Amino acid sequence: MITASAVTVRFGGTTVLNEVSMHVRDGRLSYLLGRNGAGKSTLLRTACGIVRPAGGSVAIGGRDPRELTSPASAIGVHLGADSAGSPTGPNPMHTGRRHLRWLAAAGGVDTARVDPVLKRVGLLDAADRRVADYSLGMRQRLGIAAALLPDPENLIFDEPVNGLDIDGIRWLRTLLRGLADEGRAVVIASHLFDEVTRTGDDVIVLERGRKVADAPLAEFVDGYDDLESAYLDLIRPAEHPGVIR
Repeated sequence: MITASAVTVRFGGTTVLNEVSMHVRDGRLSYLLGRNGAGKSTLLRTACGIVRPAGGSVAIGGRDPRELTSPASAIGVHLGADSAGSPTGPNPMHTGRRHLRWLAAAGGVDTARVDPVLKRVGLLDAADRRVADYSLGMRQRLGIAAALLPDPENLIFDEPVNGLDIDGIRWLRTLLRGLADEGRAVVIASHLFDEVTRTGDDVIVLERGRKVADAPLAEFVDGYDDLESAYLDLIRPAEHPGVIR
C-alpha cells in the first residue's frame, strides 16, 4: 500500500504539489495522469522518500519510507531510464549483470535473484554487455529489473514505456498487470491512455499540482466514449464539454 496524505511540495517559491492525497491499494494497478509539469514525477519522488514534503505525509505499507527497516523489500522504484534522480541509476561502464549484483549487495538481496530477474525483463542474453551500449528500451528494462530485484511489495514507475518498441510495450503490459495480480501495489505515471485502459484499475489525475480526480477506471470513464474524452472533459471543460454527468 502506497499512501500520500495532503502532501505539499515547494521548490523555491513555487508550490509544485498542493495538498495532494493518494491511496494505492495492494493488488491494484493505479495510473497517475496529468500534463507535463502537473506534478506527477514529484509526487512519485515524494512517495518513495526522495523528495521531502513541506507539508503532509507519505507512507509505504503504513510507514514513513525513510524509517523502513528493509526499504528494498518494501518498495521498488524506477524513475526512468535516464533519470538523474533515480536511486537505481547504473554506471554506464558496468554490465547489466554487474549493476544488478551491485544493487543486490548494497540492498542485502541474494545475488541468486539477479539472473532470474534479468530473464524476466528479457535482458539475460545482454547481461554481460556494458550499459553504455544498451538502447533506451534496454535501459528501461534494466531499471525495471532493478526495481523488481528485491521482490518488493510496492512498486513505483515513472513513464516506463518510454523507449520500448511494440514488442516491449506488449511485454510491459503483461508484466505490470501480473505484478498487481500478485498482490502488489503498483503506481505508474503515464501519458499513454491506451495502456491505462488496457491494464489499469484506478486513475489519479493531477492538474497544476492539485489532485482533481481519484477513482476506479471504470467509474472515471462512465458516460464517456473513452478515457481521453473523460480526461479532457475534466481538465479542459470549456474546450471539451463532453457529457454532463
